[in-house]
Amino acid sequence: MHAELVFDCKNQHGEGILWNPEDGCVWWTDIEGKQLFQYNTCTGNHRSFDMPDRVCCFAHCASGGVVVAFPNRVSFIDLNTGREDKICDFEPGTPETRANDGCTDRQGRLIVGGMNEVTGAADSSVICIDTDLSVSTLIEGVSCANSICFSQDGKTMFFADTPDNEILAFDYDTAEGHVSGRRQFMSFRDEPGLPDGSCVDSEGGVWNAEWEGRRVVRMAPDGAIDIVVDVPVWKPTCCAFGGENLDTLFITTSRLMSDENVLAKEPLSGGLFAIKPGFRGVEDAPFRH
Repeated sequence: MHAELVFDCKNQHGEGILWNPEDGCVWWTDIEGKQLFQYNTCTGNHRSFDMPDRVCCFAHCASGGVVVAFPNRVSFIDLNTGREDKICDFEPGTPETRANDGCTDRQGRLIVGGMNEVTGAADSSVICIDTDLSVSTLIEGVSCANSICFSQDGKTMFFADTPDNEILAFDYDTAEGHVSGRRQFMSFRDEPGLPDGSCVDSEGGVWNAEWEGRRVVRMAPDGAIDIVVDVPVWKPTCCAFGGENLDTLFITTSRLMSDENVLAKEPLSGGLFAIKPGFRGVEDAPFRH
């Protein structure tokens, strides 16, 4: 299977893509470009929103607007006015870390994972912001959080600490928002790339964008790769199902840390790609508060 370009947006570091059924658009962040992007899957119309800081991950809110994890804080943002209302700081005691990856669980909590972008030390974490805006820590000792997504029933949370070259699965307490039962879902040690952003399909598969691997892979419920989607650029970053029938897989990519020679050979780097792989996705919950 081969993904095709749908929008040559040349993001510096496209990430965190998700489908918003309220407006029929896929949304994603260009982290280093400090922008949110919106793309209408029916018309091809698109727009971008300048943000006050790098948007590391985000979700739409059931009450309107978006909730955004900036590097050092999580806030509500009104996209019409630009107003920011901070919910909490993110790891204020560790200035080398920042937020990196996240999504909502099936109950509408926001899960945010961090990374140490200076030394790569395992001193970041994964936190949960509950619907009452209380904050708890799910995982500690993280160097680069990625692949956070949830099974269709919400009872399994998938997660990767990217340098460890594996995707983990946890039992997830849907009532309390806690994790337990840590286990390996799949090893990436024989893969061409590293595990980056993930999503799930309605048949229990997990799809992962392989950073510096030029591909997206589907892992069956037993963790074995059964589908490979070739992406014509070096750095896929994240994937999400969208479209009216949730049957199109959208893939963000990056130009980050690519020199002029690489970009000359792969000018579509940073673009938005898509494919219909024969599966349907699972609609994400908005952040409920």
